[in-house]
Amino acid sequence: MKTASKRNPWAWIPTLYFAQGLPYVAVMTISVIMYKRLGISNTDIALYTGWLYLPWVIKPFWSPFVDIIRTKRWWTLTMQWIIAFALAGIAFTIPTPFFFQMTLAIFWLVGFTSATHDIAADGFYMLALSEHEQSLYVGIRSTFYRIATVAGQGLLVIVAGLIETNSGLEPLRINVNADPAVEWSAPDMTAIASTPADLGGELQFFTPAGNTTVATRVPAIVEIDGNPMAFKAYAAMMRDSVKHMNERNGFVAAEQPKESNSAAVATTENGEGAFTRWVRETFGEEREPFTEISNNFTVVGLRLNKQPAEGEEIVLNVTHRSGDQSIKLEQAALSTRFVFNHENWDKTAWLFYEVDHKLSAAASASFEGASGNIPMAWLVVFAVLSAFFFVVAIYHGWALPRPASDGHNEAGTTASGIISEFFETFKSFFRKPQAWVAIAFMLLYRLPEAQLVKLINPFLLDPIDKGGLGLTTGQVGIVYGTVGIIGLTIGGIIGGIVAAKGGLKRWLWPMAWSMSLTCLTFVYLSYATDPSLLTVNICVFIEQFGYGFGFTAYMLYLIYFSEGKHKTAHYAICTGFMALGMMLPGMAAGWLQETIGYRHFFIWTMICCAATIGVCAFLKIDPNFGRKK
Repeated sequence: MKTASKRNPWAWIPTLYFAQGLPYVAVMTISVIMYKRLGISNTDIALYTGWLYLPWVIKPFWSPFVDIIRTKRWWTLTMQWIIAFALAGIAFTIPTPFFFQMTLAIFWLVGFTSATHDIAADGFYMLALSEHEQSLYVGIRSTFYRIATVAGQGLLVIVAGLIETNSGLEPLRINVNADPAVEWSAPDMTAIASTPADLGGELQFFTPAGNTTVATRVPAIVEIDGNPMAFKAYAAMMRDSVKHMNERNGFVAAEQPKESNSAAVATTENGEGAFTRWVRETFGEEREPFTEISNNFTVVGLRLNKQPAEGEEIVLNVTHRSGDQSIKLEQAALSTRFVFNHENWDKTAWLFYEVDHKLSAAASASFEGASGNIPMAWLVVFAVLSAFFFVVAIYHGWALPRPASDGHNEAGTTASGIISEFFETFKSFFRKPQAWVAIAFMLLYRLPEAQLVKLINPFLLDPIDKGGLGLTTGQVGIVYGTVGIIGLTIGGIIGGIVAAKGGLKRWLWPMAWSMSLTCLTFVYLSYATDPSLLTVNICVFIEQFGYGFGFTAYMLYLIYFSEGKHKTAHYAICTGFMALGMMLPGMAAGWLQETIGYRHFFIWTMICCAATIGVCAFLKIDPNFGRKK
């Protein structure tokens, strides 16, 4: 008979959920950055890495096996060991000629292993903690998961950048200054390209426009060779010119042109459908016709100062280093990775910078070109990740408790027993009391937020005459990327603490109202006349705090509904409905906002709060669940 082993939850919950977040970030985010730095085309990156999310989508379908075979503790530790070896495999295949195929295959393995680890870890959390402790630590586990995403996307990428910067030629520094007081002028690319190179000294990159100043406001019409042209068309033409010159000179590999979809073009040309037109005419807000204001741009040329050795390739990656993010380096359509060799060293590679027209004060941004050992930099990153998982697997072998309830399922000893138990797991989920009410709760509780979250950033960025707040990119990074995250995290932690004191049933209604009423902040912002940046920060903080606080009830109810024989598999199925409840409304949110406008869209999200409140009225919850007994 297995005996319970009690361990302080602080000894393993933070590390367990930090370890849960890192592989997801490695697969979904770090892989994209790495492939971009290693020269994989945007087309291939989007095509192959887009499918890497699949393991997390379909994980409910194999969750019964985690419930049936062995213990959750065994699954958790085993997955951590596999992830550790897999990440090491990625590290040591990066320098090989076939790195793309091999690393992609291993990323698939990491994805399925990480999704399985999520199932096991969440199940273990429910088995190792009492109902009261589950309530208390639900905010803590979410916080450390978020810390893992920040560390993965930030710290590890910084490590790779430092290695790149310090292992190659002297870094190239470029400063771009934007000033509303400066009068617009077209960039003189001929003068930049004709600047002579300094052939003396060590091999290095140089640019004659290392410190350039541009205007923020642009004319509506510009004259090109005596012919008038709309500035937006002129900027697009210049961006295409930069792309073609970089490809023609061999700095960037030319991507295959995409085939046009005649059916999609025909649909666009025929105009909006009857239903969209009816929605716009019936529910759309009345607003003056929108006049789009174009962002300014500038181009910066760079070269090598002398010829490298024959056969030698020098790769330069240019990235944002510091300063206002409203001055950005175009990377969506243009590559910022250039390959120099003994044939193209004396030609100019071009960077295209875009300046947010909403800047009302002078701003500057610094960019850095690094030419170090890129494969080595990413080898080190994944070697560090692998070492972390080796350490965390060893640590959890000691730290994870051995709850008596985490026992071996006898049905999992024969093939017929496993198959029978597999199907029984799904059947028992839908036979649970209030199963369909619970599914409705999972799909509808976050209905307002599922739509709101897709439009918060566009609303903050869009100009005032389009219904938005007209913030700059840098301001949005502070408002939503910093203040909003702080509000979300604090709300989640406080939600866990109060739920642990009063129980889920007592706090369900306050949390549901918190999830709903805080949406009013965006209704207010959409109607307010020129709200200050402080007001915007306060409103976003309140809304995100309310969401974090209200989301606690959602997570606790998933745990509550999953209780029973197959709690691990049932919780994984619940998370599948959770993802569906965010995905479906979010898909239609953009169309709805563009049809009826921001003001009426935010009013619509308030109407959707009726679903959040209404579905809670049908839930039957044990008053003691989550409370300290």
